[in-house]
Amino acid sequence: MHFSFCEKGKGTRVKPEDLYNKERGCGFITENNMPVSGLGNHFVIPAYYKDVETVKPEAGEQGVFIDQKKGCERLEASKDRLIPLMFAADVPEYGNYKVKVEICAKGEVLIFAGSRRLVFRKTFAEKTVVSHSFDLNVSPIIPRGQTAPGDRRTVFITVLGEDVSLSETESEKSNVPTLFICGDSTVTDQPADVPYAPGTSYSGWGQMMQDHMSGVAVSNHAHSGLTTESFRSEGHYAIVEEMLKKGDYAMFQFAHNDQKLPHLKAAEGYRERLVQYIAEVRAAGAFPLLVTPLARNTWKPDGGGYNDLLKEYAEECFKIGEEYKVPVIDLHGFSMNEVLRDGLDSSKRFYFPKDYTHTNDHGAYKMARFIAGELEKLTGDYKTLAEASKPDEAEWNIDEIPVVPEIPEKFKMTEKKEEPVLFAELERPDDRAKRCEALDMVIKAAKFFPTNVFNDIYDDIVGHEWYAGTVQCAFQNGLIPKDMIRDKRFRPEEDITLQDLICFAVKACGSRRSLPAPKTTAYEGTCDEYAIEYMKLGVALGLVGENKDPKATLTRREAADICLAMRI
Repeated sequence: MHFSFCEKGKGTRVKPEDLYNKERGCGFITENNMPVSGLGNHFVIPAYYKDVETVKPEAGEQGVFIDQKKGCERLEASKDRLIPLMFAADVPEYGNYKVKVEICAKGEVLIFAGSRRLVFRKTFAEKTVVSHSFDLNVSPIIPRGQTAPGDRRTVFITVLGEDVSLSETESEKSNVPTLFICGDSTVTDQPADVPYAPGTSYSGWGQMMQDHMSGVAVSNHAHSGLTTESFRSEGHYAIVEEMLKKGDYAMFQFAHNDQKLPHLKAAEGYRERLVQYIAEVRAAGAFPLLVTPLARNTWKPDGGGYNDLLKEYAEECFKIGEEYKVPVIDLHGFSMNEVLRDGLDSSKRFYFPKDYTHTNDHGAYKMARFIAGELEKLTGDYKTLAEASKPDEAEWNIDEIPVVPEIPEKFKMTEKKEEPVLFAELERPDDRAKRCEALDMVIKAAKFFPTNVFNDIYDDIVGHEWYAGTVQCAFQNGLIPKDMIRDKRFRPEEDITLQDLICFAVKACGSRRSLPAPKTTAYEGTCDEYAIEYMKLGVALGLVGENKDPKATLTRREAADICLAMRI
C-alpha cells in the first residue's frame, strides 16, 4: 500500500479533507472520526474541546501538515504543546509490516505508529526531506474493560512537530521476528491528550521500545491493572499464544498489581505464573525474557530514605531466571538507582505529574533505552534480538518537573458539575471516623495502595479484615509513628483523634514532597509528645489551624476534609 499526500507523490493521492472510515479504508483522523477507545492511535481529544475544530489538516507543497501556531491559538494551548497529524490505512491481515514514511521537516519531529508507539525522534536544523522505515506489528487487542478483541487491522501514523509535512507512506508485509511484551500499566501503550506534550502524557516503556529496535517488530499486549494471573484470565495472553511463532520473543514485567493480592506473593503465585509462561513460550519455539518491575518514586517520610516496595518481586525474577536459564533485565535496579541519584523531587521529571508509579514519555523513553542496551548484550538464542536493539539512541531529557496545564477559561464546562467523591466512607459523613477508616482515607489521598499482608505487625490486625492491607501499606510506607503504638496494638476500631490523623497525613505528604519548616509553637504541651512536630507541620501545610483540640475525635467528613487538603 502506497499513499501520497502531495501532487508529486507516486502513491494513491489522499487529500486533507479525506477523512478515514472503513468504507474508504484510509484517510486522516480528526475530532470528527476518532476511532473507538482502545482500538485507535491512542491520541485523545479532551471533552472540553467538543465544540472546537481541534485537528485541521491542510495541504502544502510538500504534503499535508498542521498549522501549529493557528491550532494552538484556536485551542488556547501553550506553544510547547503540539497538535498531531493523524493518518490511518487498513491492512488485509494481522502480522508484521515494514512501513516507510517520508516527511519534510525542520525542528524536532516525533512519529508514532500503531497505538502511540514511538518509531522516530529527531531534530533538524534546516528544512530536510527524510525517508524513515520501521517495523510495525498489527495485532488484535482487547481494550481495557472489554472481554473480546476488537478489529484493529489498521496502520496508524501520527506525526508531530512545529514544522513538518507528511509526504508519503508505504507499507508491505514482512517476516521479521516479533517481540511480544506482557505486563501492566507501567508497560502498556498509554494514550495522550491533544494537544500533546511528552512531559504530561502517561507512557509505558513498552510503547517506546520500537524506536530502539530495527529488524524486530514490537507487539505490546500490556494493560493497566493486570497481574500475572489476570493477563491470562482476561484473554490477553491467548492473543499472544495464537500469534507467537518459532523464533519470536516474549518479555514479561509484572508485580505492581500482583503485590496487592495475597495469593500473588513474590515467591508464591507470582513465581508459579511466571514459570508457567516460560514453559509455554518455550513450547512454542520462542524465547522468554523477564524484566524486573519498574521502581516507584516512593520514599519514607522524615528523611528515612528510599522505600523499595518491589524488592521481593525483583529478587524473585532473578531466582527464576537462574533456575530456568532465562535472561533477566534488571529494570528495577536501574530505575531505582536513577531515582536515588535524582532524589524525590527531581525524579518527578520522568513521572506523570503527581504520580509516583507511572512514567511520562520522557521517563518511559529512558527505561526503553536501558532495556535496549541490556538486550544488546544477549547471546545464543537471543542473538537476533540483540542485533536488532539500538541502545545508542539519543537521550530524551527534560529539565523541569512537568505540570498539567489548566483548562482555558473559554473551554471550561459551563454546567455545574458535582465535586468528585474521593472517599466511599462519606456515605455516613456525621459518624465518628475509626482509625482504620481515617488511615484508609490518607492512603487514598496520597495515592498509595493496599498491599499483601506479609506478616503480622500488630497484634490486633487480622489478615482477613478489609483494613489489613491498608495498615500494611501504611507501615511499609512509614506513615505510623512508632511512639503512637502501645503494646503492639494499632487499635483499628477506635475513633481517630485529630493529632493521629495529622501524623498520618503529614507523613504521607513527606513521602511525596519536601516538607516546609514549621513556624509555630502551637500544640506544645497540648498533645502527646510523638505528635507535636507533626501538628506543627500540619499547620505549615494548611491541614489544621493553630487552636484546635488535638485529642478531639473526628467525623468522617472532618477526616475527609483534612485528607483533601493534602493536595497530593
